[in-house]
Amino acid sequence: MNKEARVKASINQKLTELGERERLKELLRAKLTECGWKDQMKAHCKDVIKEKGLEHVTVEDLVVEITPKGRASVPDSVKKELLQRIRAFLAQHAT
Repeated sequence: MNKEARVKASINQKLTELGERERLKELLRAKLTECGWKDQMKAHCKDVIKEKGLEHVTVEDLVVEITPKGRASVPDSVKKELLQRIRAFLAQHAT
């Protein structure tokens, strides 16, 4: 495991152990709903289902289809806020 992977694993472990990971996930869910992202993704899923036909689409197909658009369409303000929260958490819990 390279140094970057070890650092990521260590950060993830600390976030999980102290419950911050769950709080960040809740914040992310709330922010994505608030900005309309969730509704956009739901509409995109419906479009894909209409285009391919309900009986020809699996959940896996939907995930593959919408993941790139979903990731790309998360507002920068949401990404920045999460990053600031993570940095503040790390600064507070640096060892």
